[in-house]
Amino acid sequence: MTQGKKKKRAANRSIMLAKKIIIKDGGTPQGIGSPSVYHAVIVIFLEFFAWGLLTAPTLVVLHETFPKHTFLMNGLIQGVKGLLSFLSAPLIGALSDVWGRKSFLLLTVFFTCAPIPLMKISPWWYFAVISVSGVFAVTFSVVFAYVADITQEHERSMAYGLVSATFAASLVTSPAIGAYLGRVYGDSLVVVLATAIALLDICFILVAVPESLPEKMRPASWGAPISWEQADPFASLKKVGQDSIVLLICITVFLSYLPEAGQYSSFFLYLRQIMKFSPESVAAFIAVLGILSIIAQTIVLSLLMRSIGNKNTILLGLGFQILQLAWYGFGSEPWMMWAAGAVAAMSSITFPAVSALVSRTADADQQGVVQGMITGIRGLCNGLGPALYGFIFYIFHVELKELPMTGTDLGTNTSPQHHFEQNSIIPGPPFLFGACSVLLALLVALFIPEHTNLSLRSSSWRKHCGSHSHPHSTQAPGEAKEPLLQDTNV
Repeated sequence: MTQGKKKKRAANRSIMLAKKIIIKDGGTPQGIGSPSVYHAVIVIFLEFFAWGLLTAPTLVVLHETFPKHTFLMNGLIQGVKGLLSFLSAPLIGALSDVWGRKSFLLLTVFFTCAPIPLMKISPWWYFAVISVSGVFAVTFSVVFAYVADITQEHERSMAYGLVSATFAASLVTSPAIGAYLGRVYGDSLVVVLATAIALLDICFILVAVPESLPEKMRPASWGAPISWEQADPFASLKKVGQDSIVLLICITVFLSYLPEAGQYSSFFLYLRQIMKFSPESVAAFIAVLGILSIIAQTIVLSLLMRSIGNKNTILLGLGFQILQLAWYGFGSEPWMMWAAGAVAAMSSITFPAVSALVSRTADADQQGVVQGMITGIRGLCNGLGPALYGFIFYIFHVELKELPMTGTDLGTNTSPQHHFEQNSIIPGPPFLFGACSVLLALLVALFIPEHTNLSLRSSSWRKHCGSHSHPHSTQAPGEAKEPLLQDTNV
């Protein structure tokens, strides 16, 4: 067992050395320096900082554009975007394996940020383009593949953590900055600033980001064929039922991430309009939640993994998520939302713990396959969750009766003047539904064994998993099969 691990590490070191030699010999296109994790971090930070600035203005424009059934329309918009991302992620990932990462970083960032200037030009076009932009809203997919190209296997968890922490850090300050500038100078300035930052991100990719996948390392350069199996978004989902442990993990992820995806799409609108948070309070909530999530996913997660083990960490995270969603569902006062937000930060340890469980129990040549299944489940939830939450808000008649405060009113009168129509004693019905879903996930997770090697399966499983690898691929196991992660709605 020890010799096998040493051989895998030696193979990874050999491939990294080959990449460095190729880059040194001129295999890398224009850019500043050698490819590094810091290039990926800057790209992620600028993109989500630009979108974070628009948190408060987007909530206002959303309700002004759809005064009736605001939650339903928000769910449909984010649902369409999520489903398109799920459908396009495998194709974009496969193409980036052949054509390189830099061009697709540029493509995804450009189309993801394309709706920003339309907010003030035409709100209808703004929301329409947001929905369609889901086809390219997979920047995280390409960024994680970029990181996989330039790091060794034992370095990737730390590198992925740095990228994820940067995403959270970009949302710690940007909503507060956007809310302040909107209150003092108007939302138009915020949109202009967000557009400028998006353009800066595009220029940074063009000028400073070097290609992480040299042409000599690609399967067959631009002439390599892309099979339908590589581009099929349901390919990984079809393999879920072939192993009982993988099936349990995927069911757990589906039942826990479905309410999480719906919550991300509507929660800040819920705080603003139903719980009567001011834009500044929403921004502060995002900042506090982001800081606590960073702490939970680094320090707390590490301590829990060492002290109580992988499986128990997953169960604890699911328990926190149930408590958080139930508190959101029954909470009727702002302080309850703040308290539940602190619990929500602790629940963010669940998915990293699931990924760690898979990485520890699966063989290196099956890491990408199993992780790809989990990522496919999450991508599907990104489409279903928002639409489901919007529909539940609609059938429970949680609607707004008046427009939110806009413009200079935010600076002169911070007391909420709007009301909502609600025929139920439960303030947030979708969150209560989510708590029930996560409870089922917790019951399923109880049957996941703590120490099991996923490689102990039939030869047909290995054959089926191996049939989806690229016919021209010469990379070592685990090197080119990194999961393409879906973006999370800001």
